[in-house]
Amino acid sequence: MRRPTPILTAELAGGAIASAGLLGVLAQGFGLGPFGLVVGAAAAAALVAVLIGSGVEALGPAGRVTLLRAVLVVGVTALVADPVSTPALVALAAVALALDGVDGAVARRRDVASAFGARFDMELDAFLLLVLSWHVAGLLGGWVLLIGLARYLFVAAGVVLPWLRGELTPLFSGKVVAAAQGVVLVVAASQLLPVVVATLLVAAALASLAWSFGRDVVRLWRAADTHPVRVRRGLAGVVTLLAGVLVLVAFVTPGDVAALVPQAAVRLPFEVLVALVLAVVLPAGARRVLAWLAGLVLGLMLVLTLFDLGFSVAIARPFDPARDAVLLGNGYDFVAETSGPVVGVVVAVLVALLGVGLLVGTGGAVARLARIAAAHRSGALRLAGVLAVAWFVAWTLSVQLVPGLPVASRDTSIRAVDRAVAIGDGVRDQQAFEREAGVDAYRDVPPDQLLTALRGRDVVVAVVESYGVSALDDPGLSGPVREALAQGQQRLGGLGYGARTGLLTSPVAGGGSWLAHATLLSGLWIDGEQRHTDLVSSNRLTLTRAFQEGGWRTVTVQPGTTGPWPEAAFFGLDRAYTHDDLGYRGPRFSWSPMPDQYALSAFDARERGPGAPPTMAELVLTSSHGPWSPLPRTVPWDAVGDGSVFGPEQPQRSFQSIFTTPTPEVRADYRDSIAYSLQTLYDWVGRTTAAHPERAPVLVVFGDHQASPVVTGPTPDRDIPISVISRDPAVLDRIASWGWTPGLVPAPDAPVWPMSDFRDRFLDAYGPRP
Repeated sequence: MRRPTPILTAELAGGAIASAGLLGVLAQGFGLGPFGLVVGAAAAAALVAVLIGSGVEALGPAGRVTLLRAVLVVGVTALVADPVSTPALVALAAVALALDGVDGAVARRRDVASAFGARFDMELDAFLLLVLSWHVAGLLGGWVLLIGLARYLFVAAGVVLPWLRGELTPLFSGKVVAAAQGVVLVVAASQLLPVVVATLLVAAALASLAWSFGRDVVRLWRAADTHPVRVRRGLAGVVTLLAGVLVLVAFVTPGDVAALVPQAAVRLPFEVLVALVLAVVLPAGARRVLAWLAGLVLGLMLVLTLFDLGFSVAIARPFDPARDAVLLGNGYDFVAETSGPVVGVVVAVLVALLGVGLLVGTGGAVARLARIAAAHRSGALRLAGVLAVAWFVAWTLSVQLVPGLPVASRDTSIRAVDRAVAIGDGVRDQQAFEREAGVDAYRDVPPDQLLTALRGRDVVVAVVESYGVSALDDPGLSGPVREALAQGQQRLGGLGYGARTGLLTSPVAGGGSWLAHATLLSGLWIDGEQRHTDLVSSNRLTLTRAFQEGGWRTVTVQPGTTGPWPEAAFFGLDRAYTHDDLGYRGPRFSWSPMPDQYALSAFDARERGPGAPPTMAELVLTSSHGPWSPLPRTVPWDAVGDGSVFGPEQPQRSFQSIFTTPTPEVRADYRDSIAYSLQTLYDWVGRTTAAHPERAPVLVVFGDHQASPVVTGPTPDRDIPISVISRDPAVLDRIASWGWTPGLVPAPDAPVWPMSDFRDRFLDAYGPRP
């Protein structure tokens, strides 16, 4: 790269100082923020880099006027990035446009006109139009960008159609049209005109620009002897552009759906600066090998980031390769079950192809861009310089357009290190969990001392799928849900029931119900499949096994389980009723294989007949599982039968539909499904109590986790409500020290415990301490 002369260096230093001074004035006088300062600094650095690479020895008097205009354009660019003052933006842009004719007049009067000066002036005009059109597009619509992009599209077309790069004699009308674009955009940016008038004015300017360019195309066509079309060069340019986009996407895509907003793309990856320098200084062989390795690593990070996004949408946490790989198989089973095996296979194949394609594509993209950077050493170093200035300013000012995502980014490097460290953390977590699971204060308690305060009573643990605290606290959801609880409390209160309600923090959100069930029953924090696998291979005393050893018949009703469930033996269950054991003959309701009303009725028919022993049952209510629509209708209990009464078949929806259905509709479906499950459960309690008052159950009713972030928002907490309900005041007196709220709705100050605390507290409340 050619070293600038002392004269040019002095001129550029003056321009840089003037730009910094202008940005300082805008910051102090008009409140220009950090992002505007970063963009302004980047524009100034780009100007310096371009002039250094031009090869001129000095700008001269005309060039200095153009440089002054460039300083003003730096200010305009900063104010467009951070539009804190429309008057300041309009004033700077107007002065820059007014000076447009001065530099040319100076060049002609002093006879110092040059090809570089003309090009410098033209490119500065084009950039100013691009910046102004971007600003006005935010006021009038994206179509305004065509004004700013016109020249750049014309130049890009010249790559494929080289005859467009021919020489043209400037026409006065063309100069008038070009000047009019800036004037019109400044007038529109001032917002002094009504929107309709400004729109018509800008549209007229765009039409005149299209006419001017069209006339130039015709003139160039006629002047050219041949009209070749360089398709391969054009395709190469498109491939390079796509490679750049893919690499940028890999660098700036956040792993949290809450941060997946357009502003997240406005970041400067530090890794790009390093890559540009390495591409220039490394030998060709080393560059190719390192580029492919870096590209494959970047592609892998992109794949993992996409998994992070999927997990954050579905279960409100990032993907953990060390512990969540098994969930990919569960995901396939889920899709196949809800959308059919063919769809499951197609989705699995597409995911695999996408993963491989991203790995190979990103590797090839980095290698291609590195080769191009090496072939254009001077330009690559200038670009690195510009980005370095902007990165340093953004880092110094701690600029963030999205909370937690700094503009001066090092995310990819940090995430790569974190991923590597997480592997070791996963191993250590597993070892720690094994030690924790090996310590169980209740394992050696004699069976005749377990749960003595509940002997002779039926106990029902009812799990309401996706019933999180958002269903009670979110104003858009809580109305029907609280009404269902009020009706249930009134119905049960009339039968002599009382209730106490608190809050637990679930280990999962959005999905992973079985992990929440295992946490509540085992007293261990089960937040991943590896922990679950370790749990069911241990000899941990679960709550259900404690009831079994205490003399209860223990059963579970799990309509959503459609295959073998070997974990039943570990949990201490005498009988596990899964989908095929319940005799349902009605239609599915999307994911839920049967209505909650049928599941409760089937439990009655199989386990609560005359002479049945005291029973402890875990009942899983699935009607409130996503996609929450269609919702079963309620029928008279005596008409439930084999479930065929719930037909005819209703339009079914896949779980994925919650991501394509309008959010208000999804939230309404969720709200109604929770209300249905609660109404059905408390209606069943009232019915069975009225029919067999001597077997009125003690109930533990809880939600397993919050709903998907599609319903709750991108950052839900993990709290769920839990109630203990009984007709015997002595049962509730046992938990008086817990501080839970009387009734079925927890108070705002109700205590919040980890879900893993429940087992020990329950065993302690209803039996002697170990």
